[in-house]
Amino acid sequence: MLDLLVALGLVLVIEGLTFAVFPGGAKRALAVLAEAPEPSLRVAGLVSAVIGVAVVWAVRG
Repeated sequence: MLDLLVALGLVLVIEGLTFAVFPGGAKRALAVLAEAPEPSLRVAGLVSAVIGVAVVWAVRG
């Protein structure tokens, strides 16, 4: 459970830094995402989740 909270904290740090350092780029990226078709977003989300699980599995053994 502690690892999950740490992971969520890191996600917030990375997202926060993205908006703090590149606010214009973040707004443009969100605009592009708003126009993207839902099936493409689902596939990108699933691919990201699988890559994330693989990274955690590789690191944690």
